[in-house]
Amino acid sequence: MVYGDIGTSPLYAFKVAVGAAGGGAHAAIGIASLIIWSLLLVVSLKYALLIMRADNRGEGGVVAMLALLGARSAKPRSRQSVLLVLGLIGAALLYGDGAITPAISVLSAVEGLKLDAPSLAPLVLPLTVAILVGLFLVQAKGTGFIGRIFGPVMLVWFVLIALLGVSGILRHPAVLDALDPLRAVGFLLHAPPGISFAVLGSVFLAVTGGEAMYADMGHFGRFPIRLAWFAVALPALALNYLGQAALVANDPSALANPFYGLAPGWAHYPLVVFATAATVIASQAIISGVFSLTQQSIQLGFLPRLFIRHTAADQAGQVYLPLANWLLAGGTLAAVLIFRSSDALAGAYGIAVSGLMAISTFLAALIALRWGYSLVLVALVNGGFFLIDMVFFSSNAVKILEGGWLPLLIAGLVAFIMLTWRGGVVLVEQARIHLREEEQAFLSTLDHAVSCRTEGIGAFLSAAKTGIPLSLTHHIRHNRALQKRVLLVSVGTLEKPHVRADERAEVTQIGPDMHRVILRFGFMERFDIPAGLRSTGLLTPEELDGISYYIGRETVIPDPKLNGMAQWRKRLFVSMQRNTAPNGSFFCIPSAQLVEIGTEVRI
Repeated sequence: MVYGDIGTSPLYAFKVAVGAAGGGAHAAIGIASLIIWSLLLVVSLKYALLIMRADNRGEGGVVAMLALLGARSAKPRSRQSVLLVLGLIGAALLYGDGAITPAISVLSAVEGLKLDAPSLAPLVLPLTVAILVGLFLVQAKGTGFIGRIFGPVMLVWFVLIALLGVSGILRHPAVLDALDPLRAVGFLLHAPPGISFAVLGSVFLAVTGGEAMYADMGHFGRFPIRLAWFAVALPALALNYLGQAALVANDPSALANPFYGLAPGWAHYPLVVFATAATVIASQAIISGVFSLTQQSIQLGFLPRLFIRHTAADQAGQVYLPLANWLLAGGTLAAVLIFRSSDALAGAYGIAVSGLMAISTFLAALIALRWGYSLVLVALVNGGFFLIDMVFFSSNAVKILEGGWLPLLIAGLVAFIMLTWRGGVVLVEQARIHLREEEQAFLSTLDHAVSCRTEGIGAFLSAAKTGIPLSLTHHIRHNRALQKRVLLVSVGTLEKPHVRADERAEVTQIGPDMHRVILRFGFMERFDIPAGLRSTGLLTPEELDGISYYIGRETVIPDPKLNGMAQWRKRLFVSMQRNTAPNGSFFCIPSAQLVEIGTEVRI
């Protein structure tokens, strides 16, 4: 399941790389060696053995790295702020990758139709678009059933590509010379510099998807992911690339589509169908990863509160975000319609992933230093891998004009939105501080401000863990009444994926029948305030059902007289803030128990 993306790379990676070298038997064997040793160094050694050690209580990915480094609590102009920006750029690059992966994967599979029937070439594009539209449509219904067959289908896929590779090797055993790393080095040294650079950019296509093992570590665990890689995925990929090299070395004309060329003629159409199914699975994996990353970014305050639908009652990780889904669909379909072939899309693919890999290596080095490893050891190990990452990034950077601009454009827009949202949230909280009343001053004037105390319980939500919520002061100012029992509730995200039950709530009494409740959630958990209050033991089930929840509905006004951000960025933040998901649904509060109180905040 984790290796769907990298497992479908043989459909296009070898063909594009050998094409960049100009073809020929020597190029085929040299590039097979480059691909195999890239898989060993980048995926096996760096990710499987090194990067996967940098887990945040079992969770991986760029967001988990930010949590480990404490970048989220950064103050302006601090070192952590720089790390935050770097990490958010890394997270944004995943969105650029997410738009290209389904496009190139499905397109490369469907292009197999042209091998035996060139007259079917006009159908490739509409079939690809239809498959992708269907894939994005099904997201709203959840992927539980499809998910249960992902593993078996991909296991059969890896066995199949291994057998295809073996058939090619048996026809030309001399291709096993590619296992010698000197063949890779020799090819790069003897090829013209421009060719070597172009080939490296194409070879990188074979390792894209390797970062998924780190991002998905929390779903499956470190050991199963490593076992699946070294026992199944890596041997199958190596055999298939060797088989394709053997085929092209024997018959240079087979470069038109060496993957399908390994199969006998009668198996081409069934193989196209099966390859398409495998690429759909690979696409589903990256789409689910984008949903998961978006949810984590919302929890940590890097994106506005988008509508999130949980599509499986028994699996908290299965979520559907309509806006993210259709924006990703738009990017993917645009990539297919703009580039129209997997060869052309290869120019757009790789630069976002290579940038993400370089950032991950750098952040992992900082984590290693924080954990007490020596500077010399970290510089040697992580520095070496970072140098490899930068070579791949540089070789992909030359493809910017060929299409690499598309994922970078998508990533740049996402990173800009993330930084604008976070900056606006900071400005709003700074404005709230000046409006928020101190606890003791509020309690000393409460009896005079309130004409009567009514039956029931009022829970007033606040973004801060001190002071009086603006919703409470506005409620009293307008109604001159207050419930006999009051809860001041604030929600925070800890920099870990899940929170233990005994860590969930902190309760403090600040006055007669008035308590402050601080609820803590992990960045992969839902903000369920009723469930959090239930865990405090303060309330009976009947009282929980009768609580009135008060939330401030803020009208943010961009004030040109106040500093903090450019006025046009303030307006963008205000636009996003007005279109976020309703607070009640985000906090799992029943609409019948929710009261929103309008407030005005200037930034």
